[in-house]
Amino acid sequence: MIDRAFFQRDPLTCAQELIGCELVWGSCAGRIVETEAYAAIGDEAAHTFVRPSARAFVAEQQPGTAYVYFNYGMYWLFNVLVKGGAADGFVLFRALQPTRGIPLMRRRRFPGAASAKPRPVETLCSGPGKMTIAMGIDGRHHGVDLCRNPKRAFHISDQPPLTCISDVRVGISKAAHLPWRFLAVESAFVSKAPPAGR
Repeated sequence: MIDRAFFQRDPLTCAQELIGCELVWGSCAGRIVETEAYAAIGDEAAHTFVRPSARAFVAEQQPGTAYVYFNYGMYWLFNVLVKGGAADGFVLFRALQPTRGIPLMRRRRFPGAASAKPRPVETLCSGPGKMTIAMGIDGRHHGVDLCRNPKRAFHISDQPPLTCISDVRVGISKAAHLPWRFLAVESAFVSKAPPAGR
């Protein structure tokens, strides 16, 4: 299990180094293939730029705490708080490569589709909202300490490391030029592939 010291660094470093690690959530797990970094100060796309509650969360919570919020009234999005390094902020998890609990992920993502042809595994967690549905993460998990229980935590993968590249963040209108999205090269599980030639 990854310990708290890992998250006592800046969000850019953590977002990059989490690529290839495994998120374990109960009976389900997936290898992290896409993240985004958000800075607590000066980042117009971060919740802390406009939400006092987000700034209070950064001040009051330990690094390695889950920050979960409902986005546009549609999907829960899952982040981890990082603080204590050169800068504080969050890492948003955008996509996983499922490694365990795939039948349960399918039932959560596609309820009532038992008799239909199974959807490709690449589609289960290929986006931040898809990922939380498949993993069973929602608002109940806001504030959960991700450095305490190995069944709700990050782990170093025993698989070969993944090569990581950066690209601009997606789905935002402010500070959209910053190359703070990190993804595994040529992964079929990411939410949005970088432009050709990256």
